[in-house]
Amino acid sequence: MRKGLIIIFAALATTLCSVAARADTLDDIKAAKKLRVAVMQDYPPFGFAGPDMQYMGIDIDVANELARRLGVKVELTPVTGANRIPYLQTKKVDLIIACLGKNAERAKVIDFSAPYAAEYEGIFGTSELKVSKPADLAGHSISVSRGATEDLQLTNLAPAGADIRRFEDNNGTLSAFTSGQVDMVATGNTAIMTLMKKNPARKAVLKFKMFDEPAYVGVNKGEARLMQTVNDIIAKLRADGTLNTLSLKWLEAPLSPDLHD
Repeated sequence: MRKGLIIIFAALATTLCSVAARADTLDDIKAAKKLRVAVMQDYPPFGFAGPDMQYMGIDIDVANELARRLGVKVELTPVTGANRIPYLQTKKVDLIIACLGKNAERAKVIDFSAPYAAEYEGIFGTSELKVSKPADLAGHSISVSRGATEDLQLTNLAPAGADIRRFEDNNGTLSAFTSGQVDMVATGNTAIMTLMKKNPARKAVLKFKMFDEPAYVGVNKGEARLMQTVNDIIAKLRADGTLNTLSLKWLEAPLSPDLHD
């Protein structure tokens, strides 16, 4: 009898361990009926707070679509470029949908979905500045958001005489340019497009493009089921025209048919 009980308990323990091993973030999302998403609050038109202080932008619309197609509610958590990955790694959020670009360093610590939108990063300044290549940045000040992909790129390409001024969030980066604290700003074309609508007095034009940057959903390492689910939904959003509609709405351009990982 005792031997039989031992066998039963051993089998039960094995079953429970197996269930625990299968449990992952996708299971947690479905159990909680809530998808927790990190979003930007100061990077229009990707993610920003509207006049009523509600979050809006293409990232927010994509987050809402993911939650809707998962059959759960969405919980939006505002982040900055510097803390969005730590928020994911410490499981304060389930996903990052915050104008997240991919690079080798980030790929060591998180995984990336298929892209859902795209912009390009460049150096922007007033028309009178004679700048058209990285070497021309010498002797000039440039604002950039700390830890963003444009910060990494600018750090690599700027000459020794460039004055790179890093800010903790995008508002600070853009305000430094509009207020005249810096000569130029390193940011995305969509951020400049929105900035010029709000602050036309100090017009910014593209000096040179640094790189094209698709936007990805960030997922923690080891979450294969969640990643596959996110990618499946993104594929459906692309196939049914939803992503193209959102691109036209927020980025004022159709989704590129060549957009790929």
